Amino acid sequence: HIIREALDSGIRIFGENRVQEAEQKFLGLKKTFNDLELHMIGPMQTNKVKKALGLFDYFHTLDREKLAKEFFKCLQMEKSNKFFFIQINTGLEEQKAGIFPAQANEFIKYCVKDLKLNVLGLMCIPPIDEDPKKHFQLIYNLSKDFELSGVSIGMSSDYLQALDFNPLFIRL
Repeated sequence: HIIREALDSGIRIFGENRVQEAEQKFLGLKKTFNDLELHMIGPMQTNKVKKALGLFDYFHTLDREKLAKEFFKCLQMEKSNKFFFIQINTGLEEQKAGIFPAQANEFIKYCVKDLKLNVLGLMCIPPIDEDPKKHFQLIYNLSKDFELSGVSIGMSSDYLQALDFNPLFIRL
């Protein structure tokens, strides 16, 4: 089992796109490896929030008010410490999730000040056909404006450009 090999080699941070797959792969391992850190890097459905909170430590795709409210509601019951990145749709792409930059200030304030979610920073997935640096710069600056800890940027195709912005996490 490749995940077990990674754990035996000392790797403790893993990302997963789906709640059900993470549950199958990591539920038992989280009990064995108490320092295992699991990151939700895929889109979230509100009906999966409660189950996801039992598995994941970090959520990189907080992208709408309904989802933020559901996290807030479930966290009030659980009182657990979870970390969030707000997804910004920097390319204004209709097919992608995320808050458009024009609504980012209002949404960040809502999540941080009103709901008191533990928002570490911002995340984006730049358009494939554009230079990712301008998108990384946009959310890096926005993250600094709100005195957030940093950004979750860069994937397999653009992680080298992301390194210029000192990301907290790169999703490979």
